[in-house]
Amino acid sequence: MDRSLSSLDRVIATIDQGMRLLFGPPPTAERANPAATAPDVDLSTADREVAGRLMRVNHSGEICAQALYQGQALTARADDVREKLERSAQEENDHLAWTEERVHELETHTSYLNPLWYTGSFALGALAGLAGDRWSLGFLAETERQVVEHLTGHLARLPAEDQRSRVIVEKMREDEGHHATVAIEAGAFDLPGPIKSLMRVTARVMTVTAHWV
Repeated sequence: MDRSLSSLDRVIATIDQGMRLLFGPPPTAERANPAATAPDVDLSTADREVAGRLMRVNHSGEICAQALYQGQALTARADDVREKLERSAQEENDHLAWTEERVHELETHTSYLNPLWYTGSFALGALAGLAGDRWSLGFLAETERQVVEHLTGHLARLPAEDQRSRVIVEKMREDEGHHATVAIEAGAFDLPGPIKSLMRVTARVMTVTAHWV
């Protein structure tokens, strides 16, 4: 029998999602991996290491994205805003699955600090949601804008021969831009400059650390 979820139901469901994300089996993507038809070339040791570290950073970024969306959805006030967040989170889940698969193909590991990235990002998302839906959407839009810039930088650094990683990153960049547009069209506020700068610094700490750990 269908019923509306209570606040407690949502909290329990969110905790379950987080535990599955961090400690469960690899996520299943809704969409086919865009790298499935890309050539799998034999990269040099140096190129494989570069690609592996970059894709590990991207995987950690998707852990953060899941946590942000879950935190924002938990504290969202309007049902339509919550639905947009949950839909975007599902698309981000595809990214998570694709990057995890590619990380393992490159014979490296995901970040050992993913539980830390998840916890911090979830708290930020929940706080953004508590500030109000339009501020939360503004936080989402700015996050996605910065992610698009970050992915553009990775495309410049990935080995040219590594088409499997490149097509994944290109599709991720396309999706992130779309998520930013959806948030803006839904009425996102433009965040103050100091908050945008703080977001950049925080993201920089994560990306530099995940690159090595």
